[in-house]
Amino acid sequence: MSADLQRRARSESTILASVSRQLTKPKAIPQGIRLTDQVAIVTGSNVGLGLEASRQLLQLGLTHLVMGVRSETKGNAAANLLRKEFPMAQVSVWLLDMESYDSIRAFANRCASLPRIDISILNAGLTVKKFNAVPATGHETTVQVNYISTALLTILLLPILKSKKHASTRPPVLTLVGSDVTYTAKIDTKNASVLKQFDKADSYAQMPWYAAAKLFLAFFTTKLVGFVDPNDVLINVVSPGLTKGTGFFGDAPLILGTIFRILAFFLARSAELGATTYIDATIARGPESHGLFLSDWAVKPYPEIIYTAEGKEFRERLWEETMKELDFVGASRILGDLKNS
Repeated sequence: MSADLQRRARSESTILASVSRQLTKPKAIPQGIRLTDQVAIVTGSNVGLGLEASRQLLQLGLTHLVMGVRSETKGNAAANLLRKEFPMAQVSVWLLDMESYDSIRAFANRCASLPRIDISILNAGLTVKKFNAVPATGHETTVQVNYISTALLTILLLPILKSKKHASTRPPVLTLVGSDVTYTAKIDTKNASVLKQFDKADSYAQMPWYAAAKLFLAFFTTKLVGFVDPNDVLINVVSPGLTKGTGFFGDAPLILGTIFRILAFFLARSAELGATTYIDATIARGPESHGLFLSDWAVKPYPEIIYTAEGKEFRERLWEETMKELDFVGASRILGDLKNS
């Protein structure tokens, strides 16, 4: 991570920077890009940003779209709209429940059956008003879905993506969806347990938990890329910014919901515009974006804590706990094999 990005990190956490990001003019996708014969996976793709990103990939001539969705009924409804709009493309609906390790493993195994994979956008995520633990894991739902399960799917997909490289195109791209709220996330870096501190109902707060989960994902990515050659799989993290029509914070408490709606009215991007940040991350970016954070159609610094000695020590503990949590699939072995192959 460059010294220049580190110098710029603090300024990104200000209110002025937040407003400025929302007012940034979009960067056009380079002319002439076509996705003929290519295959893309987009999770959480039946609504909002995921659906719009799927549409934009198809507009670029994508041959096969795999929609990873939790509800088959809602997934099929969205897919039928896309099939009518793009009758020449193949649109598949595959079930993916990010609260279920078995579902994630089954989805990844199904991805291995594809002849090639060029683009993967892991967009599935959520916020919840009240504390809720996933029965099978005991972890709070926001942290489970937005961080732990996303980390699991990422690790399972990486060797598959590497094996699906196509000689005629650049390496597969794996884009994780982050958030600008990580700039203001507050975490206890001294707590003996990183993940378990978020399993306690008495301290739950909707927005801080969401911000923390996305910050965990940023920490995870900066460690992960040490195992992955960008010539095998290109990994980056993208923030779409504050966007309308995503359903996020729809069940937020009255005060938070009111604030969000006011901000959205004046500053939020349309889903169509927000989704172009995904397209920029997957189509227009090369090795220079490997392991980096993209926001507003540009490379941006991660939150300041990631560059500090305190943050680096915290990252190691988060990584160790994550590998332990995902030991049932041999996460450390998968990454070790990936690095050494």
